[in-house]
Amino acid sequence: MNVRRVAITGLGAITSLGNKVEEIFSNLQSGKSGISLIQGFDTTQFPVKIGAEARNFDPKDFIPGKDIARMDRYCQFAYASCMMAFNDAGITLSEEEKDRFGIIIGSGIGGTLTFENEVKVLLEKGPTRVSPFFIPKLIGNMGAAYSAIALSARGYTSDTVTACASGTNAIGDAYRRIKHGYEDFMLAGGAEAAVCPISVAGFSVMKALSRRNDEPEKASRPFDKDRDGFIVGEGSGIVFLEEWEHALSRGARIYGELVGYGVTCDAFHITLPDPSAKQQTRCMELAIKEAGINLEEIDYINAHGTSTGPNDATETKAIKALFGQHAYQLHIHSTKSMIGHLLGAAGGVEAVIAAMTLHTGNIHPTTNQFVKDPDCDLDYTPNQAIKANLHYGLSNSFGFGGHNFCILIKRTS
Repeated sequence: MNVRRVAITGLGAITSLGNKVEEIFSNLQSGKSGISLIQGFDTTQFPVKIGAEARNFDPKDFIPGKDIARMDRYCQFAYASCMMAFNDAGITLSEEEKDRFGIIIGSGIGGTLTFENEVKVLLEKGPTRVSPFFIPKLIGNMGAAYSAIALSARGYTSDTVTACASGTNAIGDAYRRIKHGYEDFMLAGGAEAAVCPISVAGFSVMKALSRRNDEPEKASRPFDKDRDGFIVGEGSGIVFLEEWEHALSRGARIYGELVGYGVTCDAFHITLPDPSAKQQTRCMELAIKEAGINLEEIDYINAHGTSTGPNDATETKAIKALFGQHAYQLHIHSTKSMIGHLLGAAGGVEAVIAAMTLHTGNIHPTTNQFVKDPDCDLDYTPNQAIKANLHYGLSNSFGFGGHNFCILIKRTS
């Protein structure tokens, strides 16, 4: 089987910082926070009252009216970003090409809001009043399914469920589908809509969330010594991937080239990362080996950087274990410092941001860097955006259950 190159030719994203990639990227460069007091539900009884809601998202701007009520909010995000990325690619596919066009969209939780609402209906009004759309709205594959129906994508279409690594998992699997000749075109990424009562309650009682309710914009502090948990965010991030020669033949704008994919499992604990960091280290190493480049050629990392104590320290340990002294030359940042943690969508959004960062050379800051942590002593681009001449960048995602995924992007512009 021929090994083929894979181009990133379209981007789409929805976050608390906007509904367009350019808007989100610009807001990140300026250090703007999308984290604030939650408005979507009454948080009076909740110990955590802050989140990163996509408040300006209106599904009517992206979705045919008849379908809006049939989609969970996570599915609406997925569909909107798929349409955005496909349109951004500026491509028209023949009927034959649509047989080799697939979609993979990850979601760690899926239709949580639908589940929550319909359980209330069941308990308050009885089983016959549950919506006939309950199951189709709930299940995690519908983000890919609705998008495939709209675009007639008849190739490999699926969803990935690997907790907070789901989006990166989807993109890596899509990359391999094209690289090894199974498909020619793929939409891939993640979508999540977990800023809802049951989700916030669940993460709260786990002590996973920041409780800085009095200063929402300063609550997410990846790699800072005083970090006290992550912020639940919502939205989606999708990339359009295309076989390299096809992209060149049509004169497509290429944001970057996907050149590596690493996958490992800690096999250690259901929520905590392995403190040895061995499998996170190996995950990044596998992606770099697939690309066939030297460690010193990597100059940028979009870190998982959740703002939780064990995760940030372990990721830093993994980077230093792999890169040695070169780790201190890397440009690292955490997008989660401004848009919170989008769970299964995080890797999708961060892949979009990583592609834009390599394409433009503009590296957004990791905000809220106030107190240095001796266990997190690398260059996390503190508080101020910078410009750099970048060549290769990693995007890391590490999920509950010990799922480690990493993609490697090469600058092409």
